[in-house]
Amino acid sequence: MKLNILAIGRAKPSPETELVTSWMNRLPYGGNLLAFESSLPSGVKRQADESGKITDWLDRNAPSHHRLVCLDPQGQDTSSEALAKLIGTWRDEGVAGCYFAIGGADGHHHSLQKRASKMIAFGRATWPHMLCRVMLAEQLYRAEMILKNHPYHRGN
Repeated sequence: MKLNILAIGRAKPSPETELVTSWMNRLPYGGNLLAFESSLPSGVKRQADESGKITDWLDRNAPSHHRLVCLDPQGQDTSSEALAKLIGTWRDEGVAGCYFAIGGADGHHHSLQKRASKMIAFGRATWPHMLCRVMLAEQLYRAEMILKNHPYHRGN
């Protein structure tokens, strides 16, 4: 199953961008980072526009049997092992692609949240947008290694 990140905001060349690319390239079944932007000012309209762009892209490009996971501060705090189990379950069910959405400064619109199969969080801390991309890409790779019983992930 291909694992993909859908993120709000274009990334400039940076060490963080290089790290995301590195982790995504290591995924055994491949993965992409797709970025979406809005020119609207911050607020509810911008949030709806950004989430709408993700929804429109999914409707046009995602396989019919896919899953959407929204990263959100109100989502379930998820361990690496739990994420691996979720990905493994969906893969066993024949899911063709999984999309992890990172919202902009205003978060995800409720319409996109309702569409999500799962909402997860990386703890209670607020992370810079680019570091969130890096952490998610690494966690997707880690999940794949857990599923393969690879020594990359050594549980405590």
